[in-house]
Amino acid sequence: MIVNGTAHTGFSVLDLDRSIEFYALLGCEVIWTREIRDDYFGKIVGIEDCVVRAAHLRIPGSTHIIELFEYVPHEKATNLVPAQPGHAHLCFLVDDLAAAHAELVAKGVRFTSEPVLVTAGVNTGGYGVYMLDPNGITLELFQSPKR
Repeated sequence: MIVNGTAHTGFSVLDLDRSIEFYALLGCEVIWTREIRDDYFGKIVGIEDCVVRAAHLRIPGSTHIIELFEYVPHEKATNLVPAQPGHAHLCFLVDDLAAAHAELVAKGVRFTSEPVLVTAGVNTGGYGVYMLDPNGITLELFQSPKR
């Protein structure tokens, strides 16, 4: 089997409406929202008779989709941190990380640090920073090095 592309990146969230508001701060556009109660869905995710509030959001400048699921009811949230197996993050590209960081801090977004200069490796000269969405999902903002 050979993978030939990506369809979306999916996240389970505690509050779909709050999550949509957060991703809108990043410029993501809602494509659709709906409630899913279909048998096929429960079979795919391995949870019989599940009910999910779902949304698809388009990432600006991309065809990639963020898929958000709020399971009703949902399980207790876990606190995955970057060093734990199973932790993942999604990286967004920005043209001006300092400006993006300042704008999002002013809107109440939680960051793990100030923007950091990459000093080694293929991204030397770039800048990166991690932030957390309202569910504790790690997201990265990255400004590519000037070449």
